[in-house]
Amino acid sequence: MTATYRALASVVMLIGFYVVALLQLAAVVALGAWLIDVSNAVVAGKLLIPLLVALGAVLVGLWRAVRTKNEPMPGLILGEREAPELWAAVRDLARAVGTRAPDEIRLVPEVNAAVSEQSRLLGLIGGRRILYVGMPLLQALRVDQLRSVLAHELGHYSGRHTRLGGVAYRGRLAIGQTIERISSRNPVGWVFRGYARLYLLVDNAASRRQELAADRSSVLLAGHEAATSALRTLPPLAAAWAFYMRRYVEPGWSAGLAPDDLFGGFAQLLNARRDEIAGLRENAPDEEQSRWDTHPPIGIRIAAMRDVPAGDVPPDERPAAVLLADIAAAGRQLQGVVVDHGARQVLPWAGFTAAAVAAGVQREADTVYRAAGRFAATAEPGLATVLDLVRAGRLGAFAEQFFANATRKEAAQRFAGPMELLLNNAAVRSGRAHWELSWSGPARLVGADGEPWDLAEIAKLAVSPETVDEAVTRLRERGVDPAGATVVQSRVTGQDADLVGGLANMKVDGREHDLLVLDRGLLLVPDPGRASQGEKRLKALVGSVPMAELATRYPFLPYEEISSVEVQREVPLKATLTLHDGRTVVVQELYSSELLEKHSRDNLLAVFRRITD
Repeated sequence: MTATYRALASVVMLIGFYVVALLQLAAVVALGAWLIDVSNAVVAGKLLIPLLVALGAVLVGLWRAVRTKNEPMPGLILGEREAPELWAAVRDLARAVGTRAPDEIRLVPEVNAAVSEQSRLLGLIGGRRILYVGMPLLQALRVDQLRSVLAHELGHYSGRHTRLGGVAYRGRLAIGQTIERISSRNPVGWVFRGYARLYLLVDNAASRRQELAADRSSVLLAGHEAATSALRTLPPLAAAWAFYMRRYVEPGWSAGLAPDDLFGGFAQLLNARRDEIAGLRENAPDEEQSRWDTHPPIGIRIAAMRDVPAGDVPPDERPAAVLLADIAAAGRQLQGVVVDHGARQVLPWAGFTAAAVAAGVQREADTVYRAAGRFAATAEPGLATVLDLVRAGRLGAFAEQFFANATRKEAAQRFAGPMELLLNNAAVRSGRAHWELSWSGPARLVGADGEPWDLAEIAKLAVSPETVDEAVTRLRERGVDPAGATVVQSRVTGQDADLVGGLANMKVDGREHDLLVLDRGLLLVPDPGRASQGEKRLKALVGSVPMAELATRYPFLPYEEISSVEVQREVPLKATLTLHDGRTVVVQELYSSELLEKHSRDNLLAVFRRITD
């Protein structure tokens, strides 16, 4: 299917969507006339209003889609001075594929490259063209590999793949926005959802063919080796970027910190873990193609590339970073453009890691300290509280809550692991040790001299009544005061929790609530409003207000304060939660309840099972 046929198919199917709407409108009018004839206008109105609302959603979706502007993604604009070689390479590639060069190049924080055009009249009239280049690509690829990626993106324009792309884009947008506005219980929505699936099947199949056509440009302008190796590098590079953000950045970000050189840190990780990333590339599993994919599997694309005659292009194995005048400075400028630090403390990487890991260890230690406070009926628990439980021979009874199916004796022995964490926390709180950054592995606990601090042996001594005082003596010899390690957060809050589901129109102790299921507890939204607007209300709530702010507005029930759960019924859900202080909370799903996501109830039940187990 050529680009012209794809555009024609998109237009025809988009028109068909509205033809379906008109046919349904005619059917609704005919049904209304018949109902009035056989009953009365009141009955007809009650039955037809939901159907008319659904058809009205079609007009709203179309209006919003047509008015949607293709705004540029945020990024750092690179001029000739900042990226002379990149601009030269892009212009050379544009000439080679037979399309005009972009008007602007933007550096973006993504493992991707793309070309967009701010076209008008549904894409019929061209506009300002922007090339987006992901900073991780410049940090990880060779020059010839990056040329391959950029040739592919520009190749979409040479093949006129984007002709009437605005129509296809707005078609998806209009159909998607229409479906969102129609309740899953509305019979009119069933027809529209079926048509939407057909539209996506046709459009995605054409998109896969266009990707294969654009791959030809990659081979012709960069060579087989550069094109295929770049394609194989992108998935492990995306995995490395996700790992970097999850393991190195997000813990500190959640603790109110920010690194001073976000992209420079990723460059350090790439250098330290080069062999690991290469292993991911070589051992990548084969992908299975789905009819819903917009891109063919990499294996199919590489096989197709072998049949394309390569151009006479010499390899260029220089790092792609040379295409910028100063990639380190560009990374810091990009961070200033795309990262909103807010009130976070900005630190160099060494200080950022030390503070971030210390905050994470304190958070885990606080979980144990709060449990010890509940067990020992102490208002300000800490390491000394836990050590007193060991001396009194009560560690097993306390520790069994942390180890399912363990006897008290086994739980006391296995508590050496959590005890080591508590001792590490005490060492940092005493100022005798700190967490040292490592790009090749997890952070290490080290002393002032930089030598590792291993407190595992002392932790083993600290879990036995016979040797706990010896453990305390060894700690004090190293300058660690157990009394200085106390709880910091006396009660869990939902401010740094993640959303895992939501249920609207629930009853909590007999009062109507919306329920947000977080990874650390339940957020209870009282007196939410009309039952028929439940799902829409939940989406508006979580989409418009940050979770940290929601957690300050509404009551929060941490899971760790729940001692047991009795599930009387799974569908509709009814459960009684017993808290450690003896109070009970009854959570009941109504027949009018609606889910934020289809797995919301399952996720809540999974939480209840973990508490029970």
